[in-house]
Amino acid sequence: MRHLRSKGIQTIRPELYVVYWAAAAVTAHVLESGLPYPGPWFKPGLANIFVLVAWLQLGWRVALGVSMLRVLASSLILGTFLSPTFFLSLSGALGAFMAMAVIDFARLGAGPVGFSIPASLAHMTAQVVVAYFMILHHPGVFTALPWFLIGSWLTGLFNGWVACLILQRLPGDAAFHESVSS
Repeated sequence: MRHLRSKGIQTIRPELYVVYWAAAAVTAHVLESGLPYPGPWFKPGLANIFVLVAWLQLGWRVALGVSMLRVLASSLILGTFLSPTFFLSLSGALGAFMAMAVIDFARLGAGPVGFSIPASLAHMTAQVVVAYFMILHHPGVFTALPWFLIGSWLTGLFNGWVACLILQRLPGDAAFHESVSS
């Protein structure tokens, strides 16, 4: 792929964005793990911003790679690889990915917030289902799901808004999109 030029200044090659988005997602996930939470399973999911940006900038294949790298690398750094926490993270990432795939496949013309809210809701739902089967084995966990989904809706809205701000600052010229699609 060729370098992009914007106003005579050399910018980042598109394939390097994969590395940047994955590193940003891992960093956000690791930093977020040290924050206090207002309740169980309630984190803002800041790493998901970078998966969303990767999807909207470079497509689903790159977003899947960024998402899986985030889950794997973060679990190795935090010492949770193959633990229940790892599987909760993996299930949430796959749930969010499937929600974004449905929106993309349906050609709804959604923007960052339109992708982020359903992805966040699917992320939380997948985690609750996996928690039921792997950890809790009690149907009472589903009584908390509506409250978790309210929090997910809010974080999805926030993360979509932040992704929108990031995307507005990225190269948007035709040369960039041509080099990404080739």
